[in-house]
Amino acid sequence: MNQLWPIFKREFAAYFATPLAYVFIVIFLFAMGVFTFYVGRFYDTGNADLGVFFTYHPWLYLFLVPALSMRLWAEERRTGTMELLLTLPTPLWATVVGKYLAAWAFTGLALALTCPIWITVNYLGNPDNGVILASYVGSFLMAGGYLAIGACLSATTGNQVIAFVVTVVVCFLFTISGAPMVIDLFRGWAPYALVSAISSFSFISHFNAIQAGVIDLRDLIFFVSLIALFLTANVVIIDLKKTG
Repeated sequence: MNQLWPIFKREFAAYFATPLAYVFIVIFLFAMGVFTFYVGRFYDTGNADLGVFFTYHPWLYLFLVPALSMRLWAEERRTGTMELLLTLPTPLWATVVGKYLAAWAFTGLALALTCPIWITVNYLGNPDNGVILASYVGSFLMAGGYLAIGACLSATTGNQVIAFVVTVVVCFLFTISGAPMVIDLFRGWAPYALVSAISSFSFISHFNAIQAGVIDLRDLIFFVSLIALFLTANVVIIDLKKTG
């Protein structure tokens, strides 16, 4: 932890050293408000809950999180500071995890700033706050999954645009893998085990399960395992770039 903390502080503070943090937060909050109250027609539903609010989280993360993650390593490679960063007396894994946790904490901060919407719902009615809290946890874990994928792919290129586009495509595949049209595409010829495996990688399926108010151990294991897998791949990629 002593090796991780300096990297985390450096990266988290770096977000607020430029307008990036403020622009991201403003866009994030504005998009959340628009999709909840206008696109989702929150007031027309007549229900004092945040189901509409959370429905759009996967699709907003699909573009906003890659925009945040694309700079994690691509920017370091472009500016030539990666070599300097890797010469610090810090293990490679601590550097990778520290940068990732700083980005995840920043995303969590942006998510926490949507609490006025939660307060508004409680003012208008009597929602199940346990379900809302579980949905926030699920949303945070899902954002962490997107971010881990983006961080890993950012390490493969020095071009932020390429990192963004590839991350959006990969995250999109994870998002829709459990959709009926995808399952139907494979169900006609693929064995059941393969269809089930493809369906199990769906971010939306796991998020919807948590959004129902039940934080199942299987959903937690999915997101934690996926994050660990892509962070491990991130370490391997950086190590190969370092020795190559």
